[in-house]
Amino acid sequence: MTDTPSAAPPLLAAQALSFSRNEEAVFGPLDFQVDAGEALLVQGDNGAGKTTLLRVLAGLLRADAGKIEIDGRPAKRVDRSRFIAYLGHLPALKADLTTLENLNFLCGLQGRRARQMPGNALAIAGLAGYEDALVRQLSAGQKKRLGLARLWLSPAPLWLLDEPYANLDLDGINLVNRMISAHLRGGGAALVTTHGAYAAPPVRTRMLTLGVDA
Repeated sequence: MTDTPSAAPPLLAAQALSFSRNEEAVFGPLDFQVDAGEALLVQGDNGAGKTTLLRVLAGLLRADAGKIEIDGRPAKRVDRSRFIAYLGHLPALKADLTTLENLNFLCGLQGRRARQMPGNALAIAGLAGYEDALVRQLSAGQKKRLGLARLWLSPAPLWLLDEPYANLDLDGINLVNRMISAHLRGGGAALVTTHGAYAAPPVRTRMLTLGVDA
């Protein structure tokens, strides 16, 4: 007789998670999880704490209370570095390097997805022909696309995406949705913040709504 295999733990789970600033609650307590193959859509008005929540999950801010688990284990720095890719409002790119130099540099730091190369990621993100362009010469939308190319190269299974549709035209919005869909089909997961101006990506989705007084 063989034991029945246990269900895989969620890629990310939070219990009673809360954060305050200057003794004013920003969010929480929150309980949520996201499994492999699904997205968590985090909605809320400006000031509701969406960006702060992602920064806490990424380890850039310390929660006041609560527990975060990654792949069934208490979140530690090494787990975050292996499991999480974070796309924030700032591009996190070197302005005086070319697009290709930026991606090669980041792959050297963070590794890259199997069978994916920086030039291919640029093409997927709609930046074919911009390999030698300096980042400081790019528009806001092109910088966002370069950030998406960096995200696509990351081997991390959990994506934290803060307003990923901002500064993108309709084609760029469709690109984000295609990337998220492909990432989830490959066993990844994503947290996506939005203030409600855009539809959710067409994937299996949980919802988490933050309020200013949450």
